[in-house]
Parts: sequence; C-alpha cells; structure tokens
Amino acid sequence: MAVAALPLNHHLLLPCFSTSNPRARTQPWRSRGREGVPQTARRARFSVTSCSSSTSQAQEEEAPATAEACVNTGLQLFSKGRVKEALSQFDTALTLNPNPMEAQAALYNKACCHAYRGEGKKAADCLRTALKEYNLKFGTILNDPDLASFRALPEFKELQEEARLGGEDIGYGFRRDLKLISEVQAPFRGVRRFFYVAFSAAAGISFFFTIPRLIRAIEGGDGAPDLWDTAGNAAINIGGIVVLVALFFWDNKKEEEQLEQISRNETLSRLPLRLSTNRVVELVQLRDTVRPVILAGEKETIALAMQKAERFRTELLRRGVLLVPVIWGEGKAAPLEKKGFGTSPKAAAALPSIGEDFEKRAQSVIAQSKLKAEIRFKAEVVSPGEWERWIKDQQKSEGVTPGEDVYIILRLDGRVRRSGKGMPDWQQIVKELPPMDALLSKLER
Repeated sequence: MAVAALPLNHHLLLPCFSTSNPRARTQPWRSRGREGVPQTARRARFSVTSCSSSTSQAQEEEAPATAEACVNTGLQLFSKGRVKEALSQFDTALTLNPNPMEAQAALYNKACCHAYRGEGKKAADCLRTALKEYNLKFGTILNDPDLASFRALPEFKELQEEARLGGEDIGYGFRRDLKLISEVQAPFRGVRRFFYVAFSAAAGISFFFTIPRLIRAIEGGDGAPDLWDTAGNAAINIGGIVVLVALFFWDNKKEEEQLEQISRNETLSRLPLRLSTNRVVELVQLRDTVRPVILAGEKETIALAMQKAERFRTELLRRGVLLVPVIWGEGKAAPLEKKGFGTSPKAAAALPSIGEDFEKRAQSVIAQSKLKAEIRFKAEVVSPGEWERWIKDQQKSEGVTPGEDVYIILRLDGRVRRSGKGMPDWQQIVKELPPMDALLSKLER
C-alpha cells in the first residue's frame, strides 16, 4: 500500500517518577518500505505514576476504539492477507468520526482491499470519495504497485478521465499538473488565446458601430453612407469574429488532446519492467538511459521481429535500444495468484520505495549507474494487462484499430518518438537513431 499505518500508541510505566507527556500527533500516514509491509510508526505515551512506601501496581486502562486504531488494525490484517477482516476494520474506522487524514487513509486502504479482490467498481467509488472530499493526490493512485490490478480495469480509465477533466473537483491537482506540463510544451498557447479574445472583442465592437451605418445605407437618402462599403466592413468584422472564435475552440481542442497524451505518458512512465537481472523497475527510472521500443502483437509475430532484431543487436545497443515485447492476451491468460497481499517479497525487494523522495531516487547517479549495468537488450513486462490497455489507448488516439500489431519507439526522455503498424524495420531504426554518445542524443535528454 502507498498509505502506511497511522501512528499507534502504547503505554510505558515510569517507576519512581511523576511525569506526564501529552500524546504527540504525528503524520497520519507515510509511504511504505521496500518489503511492501506497512510501516507502523509508534509514539510513546507516558502515564503518570507516583512512588510511595507501599507497593502498588499500575492498571492499564483499555483505550476505546478510535478511527486511528481501526485503520492500523486493518493494515495489519491486510498485510497478512486477511482482506475481509481488514475491510471490516476500515468500514468501522469511517463510522468513528475520523479526521480528514484518517478518513482518507481508511478510504484509500479500503480501495486497495477491493482492488485485491477484483472489485473495480467498489475500489473506484472509494478512491473517488477520497479524491473529492479528502484531497487524495491522484499521483498516489498512479504510483502504488498494489493498485496495479485496478489500473488495468475500465473503472480506472473512467476515474482517470474524470481526474483529467477535473470534474466535480475530482483530481483538480492532477489536471493542474497536466496543464503546467502542457504550458511548457506549448508556451505560446496563452498568448494566442489572448489575441484571439482581444481581436474578437475589437471586431465585435466595430461591428456594433457598423450596424447603424448599415441601416442608414439600406434606407438611403441624403448623407447616407455607401451601401457596399458599409456591407463590406460588416462582413469583414463578422468573418473575423467567426475565424477567431473557431481558432480559439480549435486551440482548446488541441490542448485537451495534449492533456490526454501527457496523461498517457504519465501512465506509461509508471508501467513496470523486469530487467535481465530479474530486478523490477518502472519505466520512468530508465529515462536518459535507454530508448525503449515496444513491440505489441501476436506471439509468432513478436518472436519473428525479435529474431530479426538480433542481426542488428550491436548497432541497436549502441543507440540504447531496449526491446519490450507485449503479446496480446497475455495479461488475461496469466492467472492471479492470491497467496498474499501485493507483490511477492522477491519482487517487492526489487521495487524502489515510492514516496516523496521517489524522483530523487530515480535521478540519483548511483541508481542510474546500477541500472546501466543491469540493462541488456530485452526486458520483460510486468502487469501485461496494464501494458496492453495503454497500447490500445494509444492506438485509439492515433486512429489505429485496437489490437493490431504495432511498434512504438520512445525517446530518451520517455515520450513517444514515433509509432507504426506491423513490426519495425530495424535497419531503418539504426539509420534513424543517433548513438548514445552523439550530440543529438544529449539534446534528446
């Protein structure tokens, strides 16, 4: 889970002292550790005891049930695979007048339970409530490996679309972040819109003053303006308004398409891969290091394309090419093992902890040098259902029938370079891509 336990408290008796320490409120939840087990922060609460000549035993009073305690208990049950009991604890927490952070934690972890059970609609409802009412960050949903199965469902796509549009205050922060990236990629869009609005307003004002002149010209008489000149001015103003308004809406449409692409790129960057050393990484960690080439198609087609790529292996490696084969239907064919919660301990140990310092980890020189040593010519996809869904969304955006054999070449910065139907011409790719030590490759970073 991306949300760890709320802090627990325990009693410590201090003999021969009379002291008291108020209960310290700590951060309600933190990111989990490398082993995938929620980290439970404990804070000591000291009870008051007094010394006397006679021996007395301290009596611990049983603390009443609180939302915080229920969330912690639920997380402990959840980590042991007792999902049904954990769900009950999270439901109970929501009935005990939780504060906003406790409610957010309960709803989020409840969604993880439903995702584990394959209940996509219930998971989406919990996350939607947490996004709308308790300020859950959509990036948390994108980053959490325990929600990988949920991200492969249509319910996640609907939720992501709501977040992208910012409807009903859902995902406002997510849409704001997308718009910031969009402004960086298209810095003059705001300037263009300003001129569209300003010139449209000027044309509208001019047309407003032209109307009386046009009426006088139609009526005729002494001192009446020329009809054709006045009509021409009115037509120019109307035409200008129409063109400028059309350009404004066209720019808005392009922005929405760009936001969709940025959203898809963000989803792509979080897709997991298994390297040749069996280490599992997210695609974002390979930025500036490799140029992934995604091959999607039937098993026989992929095998033939990989065989052809072997002939150009040396040259492709010089250009940082990493082959990522995705076989249609492989995600559905793989049965879901429910032996415990989340990823296996082996895979969990390979995954980096995802928290506030994730970007620092991904960009660190040490991590990058280790990855370079582990990267070979081919990587295996983890969660093939997620990969397949992303590729089909990309196909729809480019007008390609979902399910066709395609290839997608990514840039060093993680964005899509180009794509095409069928399998790639490796000789052409060798000519197209510059070597990793070339100036063009450095600029691509």
